[in-house]
Amino acid sequence: MAINRASIAKQLLPGLNAVFGMEYGEVADEHAVLFETENSDRAFEEEVLFTGFGKAPVKGEGAAVQYDNAQESFTARYTHETISLAFAVTEEAMEDNLYDTFAKLRARGLARSMASTKQTKAADVFNNGFNTAFTGGDGQPLFSASHPTVGDGSQSNLIGTAGTVDLSEAALETALIGIQTMKDDRGILIGSNAVSLHIAPGNQFTADRVLNSPYQPNTADNNINAINNLGMMPQGYYVNKRFQDADAFFIKTDVPNGTKMFVRAPLATKMEPDFDTGNLRFKARERYSFGFSDWRSFFGSQGA
Repeated sequence: MAINRASIAKQLLPGLNAVFGMEYGEVADEHAVLFETENSDRAFEEEVLFTGFGKAPVKGEGAAVQYDNAQESFTARYTHETISLAFAVTEEAMEDNLYDTFAKLRARGLARSMASTKQTKAADVFNNGFNTAFTGGDGQPLFSASHPTVGDGSQSNLIGTAGTVDLSEAALETALIGIQTMKDDRGILIGSNAVSLHIAPGNQFTADRVLNSPYQPNTADNNINAINNLGMMPQGYYVNKRFQDADAFFIKTDVPNGTKMFVRAPLATKMEPDFDTGNLRFKARERYSFGFSDWRSFFGSQGA
């Protein structure tokens, strides 16, 4: 009896999509707490950052008002990548009525592969965050002591002098002060605050002690844990299993237009028969980009 591949594909596709979707959803969306997500309708996105105005001067009686210009600071570009992978169910597997089992196993593997690639690409923005080969719109990596400004010299979002301190209460206190005293390109305080701490698995025990202990950790005193008491890390900490440096840690701030994910084409699956081989082919595809615009959205240290 001849195999009706088109009919099998029609019957098999809904089940495969369900299995694929369930498995894809099992991989934690670790990127969701690190990136704002926006849609895109073109090959790349560009975000232009403007400097704002300088401090408003005192106007003397009868004097003319002074004028200022908001200048263009730099442009951040997001170039989308197409991520796609497929598998085939052989004609022989269909003849032997094994296509349902084989296809579902492969659909699970494909879903995990697609999800893993997305989470890895998101984490790599931070894994490469200190590398001068991976720069943003201002010509600096995400974490740098030399972010140029229009009117306030260079600024830093490194934790510690060189961004090489380990996670500790003292390191977090220094970073929290730096975040609160951060300025814009014209030297005006922006009133920023910390939101959350982001770490690799190796730092989660230290993070829990530093953020959640009611008393100062690692001392015999009864001093309160000021970071906890003041609620200075309101969303706590998040563990990202794809951060490659066990000692590195990052603090997300409430500065907008920072790290972003642009979705050009959402995840989609497709199945079709192949005439030459007699196989059924199942494909997954999506198109997106990760990057950063305003570096002030994160402070970071790569550890000692």
